[in-house]
Amino acid sequence: MRSVDSWLDRFCYKHPRLGIPNLMLIIVIGNIVVYMMDLFSNGAFSAMLYFEPFYLFRGQIWRLITFVFVPMGSSSPFFFILSLYFYWWIGSTLEREWGTTKFTVYYAMGVILNILYGIITYLLPFMGSGVVTMDYVNLSLFFAFATLYPDMRVIPIIFLPFFSVKIKWLAWIDAALFAFSMISSFLRLDIAGGLLPVIAILNYLLFFWSDLTGFVRRTTQRAKYQSSRQTINFKSATRKAQQEKGYIHKCAVCGKTDTDYPDEEFRYCSQCNGYYCYCSEHIHNHVHIN
Repeated sequence: MRSVDSWLDRFCYKHPRLGIPNLMLIIVIGNIVVYMMDLFSNGAFSAMLYFEPFYLFRGQIWRLITFVFVPMGSSSPFFFILSLYFYWWIGSTLEREWGTTKFTVYYAMGVILNILYGIITYLLPFMGSGVVTMDYVNLSLFFAFATLYPDMRVIPIIFLPFFSVKIKWLAWIDAALFAFSMISSFLRLDIAGGLLPVIAILNYLLFFWSDLTGFVRRTTQRAKYQSSRQTINFKSATRKAQQEKGYIHKCAVCGKTDTDYPDEEFRYCSQCNGYYCYCSEHIHNHVHIN
């Protein structure tokens, strides 16, 4: 899997003309047009465009593309425009970060994976119904954005403009809901519904496989270090020393301690013969003990 994301990067680099400039702007405009047409047709216009294998196999092949422009989410015009703006902002930022080709391949891969899964579940009815919409494709965009800019702050509640949160926490909440949806579907024996979330954002897993495995590896190593005997013994010795002496670090020159000066930085000299601690003032200004 590690070679897959590297191969994708090389492929996008070697084919700079493959991308569609301002792809998210095109999709947003398409969503607005379909939304306006639905207002005049009472939803009949989008009914001719959404992904439905039953009609697809009867010659309506345009549904392979047009379902991308079918509006999803709230029927409220305000929240509809707000969601479109949010995903346009995310998509255009990713396009600037990655380049047009890589962003186009990322988005197109999400769309193609959803189409293939929708067709497979239609042909294999025992799996259930894997409903194909753009929800998970847009979610994959959000996960990609949160991975690249985890500390960027956004306002999750527009009515509280002074309240902001790091986007990585919103991504973790979405991931939890994502996992809950999968588990709930499997418990209902809905195989298609349980597998759909994973298949639908497989483009994210492929493009960020190295980042995800690196995060898991670092987390595992950190947990192993925290629970190791050496770390536990060191923490125990530190607490015991603090209880007996009232401090942990003490400068061998001036006698400052971390208890009296909690903001002071203490270091241990590697040239002294022994375990001698010094404050920031004397770490480079003391006579080495032999």
